[in-house]
Amino acid sequence: MTFDSAPLPDVSATPSVVSRLRSYSGPAVPFSVEFNPPRDAAGEARLWRAVREFECMRPAFASMTYGAGGSTKDRTVRVTGDLARETTLLPVAHLTAVGHSVAELRSLVGAYADCGIRNILVLRGDPPGDPLGAWHKHPEGVEYAEELVRIVRGLGDFHVGVASFPQGHHRSPDLEHDTRYLAAKLRAGAEYSITQMFFDVEHYLRLRDRMAAFDPVESVKPIIPELMPITSLRTVARAEELCGRPLPDPVLRRLRQAAGDGPEENRAAVRAVGIDIATEMGQRLIEEGAPCLHFITLNFAKATSEVLTNLGYGVTATPISA
Repeated sequence: MTFDSAPLPDVSATPSVVSRLRSYSGPAVPFSVEFNPPRDAAGEARLWRAVREFECMRPAFASMTYGAGGSTKDRTVRVTGDLARETTLLPVAHLTAVGHSVAELRSLVGAYADCGIRNILVLRGDPPGDPLGAWHKHPEGVEYAEELVRIVRGLGDFHVGVASFPQGHHRSPDLEHDTRYLAAKLRAGAEYSITQMFFDVEHYLRLRDRMAAFDPVESVKPIIPELMPITSLRTVARAEELCGRPLPDPVLRRLRQAAGDGPEENRAAVRAVGIDIATEMGQRLIEEGAPCLHFITLNFAKATSEVLTNLGYGVTATPISA
């Protein structure tokens, strides 16, 4: 049955991301986590180990990314639904426009609704295979995330978040245009944004300043900073790929110095420095009034839990994954 012909389930009792942030009463600020859709049974088992560990830590919400071009669509929808049914986590489903017609996007929203999910993070998305490659609109799809926000909000009782970019999206001609795009997404009905990961807190603070100056009304909506603890030089490469930008020189120098000059990197030292950097950033963000700390986990719990412990969170789980 398609979404258009099926009634939406009653999801009115499901809390929104913003309501979770407002009701938080723990230490510092709320935190949240991001998972990736597993590609196979082994990856799914690893994901669920991390899920159960994080469940003990009580994050405000847990987002599930969406494979480029829908490469893991069916598994992603199923696993995100499992998070809603079988855990105490509040799942946020990512939805990207790349490679999909409007009809397919509406059907995906319906599939999430059937699982009782009403929190959706809307993204235009990157081209599959090469995140920095040319972006092409589906012939029957949408061009901008703003359009997708309007589609999702028009389909029922959904709460929508969007992406924001502390250094500007790599496709934006300048920061002024990037600020306009973010404001347009928020005006279309998005209730908050989650930033692309960054490694200089000043970039996040300047993003907030730009939004406050451009649109004082929409700028009050939460801008949630995204962090990723670096655990190896390989993780650095992955971080730069996801950001579309190189890491700041001071951060790279600390990590490379920890790696040493030997034929193999001193991974333990690199990991320790990566944890320190994420901790320092988290502390500064808390001091600067960030509404939440959102962690990219890569489906592991240990590094994030160490950062949270350093920040004074009462982590009760016993992490078993790297």
